[in-house]
Amino acid sequence: MSSSEESIRLAAGDAELTISPANGCRIGSLRIGGTELLRQGERYGCFPMVPWCGRIEHGQFRNGEVVRQMPLNSPPHAIHGTGRDTAWHTARIGEDKASFTYELVDPWPYSGLVTQTFELTEDSLTLVLGVETYDTSFPAQAGWHPWFLRNLGGEGGDVRVDFTAAWQEERGEDHLPTGRRIPPRFSPWDDCFGMPDGVDVTLTWPGRLELKVASRAEWVVIYDEQAEAVCVEPQSGPPNGLNTLPRLVTPVDPLEIATTWSWRDLS
Repeated sequence: MSSSEESIRLAAGDAELTISPANGCRIGSLRIGGTELLRQGERYGCFPMVPWCGRIEHGQFRNGEVVRQMPLNSPPHAIHGTGRDTAWHTARIGEDKASFTYELVDPWPYSGLVTQTFELTEDSLTLVLGVETYDTSFPAQAGWHPWFLRNLGGEGGDVRVDFTAAWQEERGEDHLPTGRRIPPRFSPWDDCFGMPDGVDVTLTWPGRLELKVASRAEWVVIYDEQAEAVCVEPQSGPPNGLNTLPRLVTPVDPLEIATTWSWRDLS
């Protein structure tokens, strides 16, 4: 383990993880045997989506009879929460484990605490996000947005993404789910899929590495419309879910979601 004001590094076996608390507590780098798996850059790596995931229609959601407005950071919608734009507090650091927190503040209209933990082993990474309220109940979501490199270099070729979903959320022209569930379609994707038995997606870089993204959550967004990277995003609810499938965080029922990435060498 090593740390600076800009980054914190965890290590286990030949796996190295770099976390940037000041840049939305995102993973800046995940290297396995010296090979980088994540797209590099301050907007990429893997960032937490909290206290909502994906888009909120026109940035508006209800909590009871009260309508709340979030900034339209992806006009005409609000996207991916506020946690990725926030500096997080380092709560605990070990050789292969670390935890971070931040207080929910404006523009989010409710007070509470968000916690993110990381646990690295030589063949896996487990991430946990928690959202708790100090007083008022509110709807919330949490998840992750990793940018996995499409190609790891060398002669292995592009990544293959394999999964079996029970359904796909039909996507409208406004990029929001229409409310219809349809049979899963083939790539290209910028789509949300339902996996009621838990998220289970395998990325295979031929001849290089296999990585499985798993979670007890039943929602995953898969995005592969960029040349550089593909995204496999486990999350606690669908896009626009604060409106269509609200999950309340209450003083006695916080929100928690976990995902584990596990890998094996194919070389």
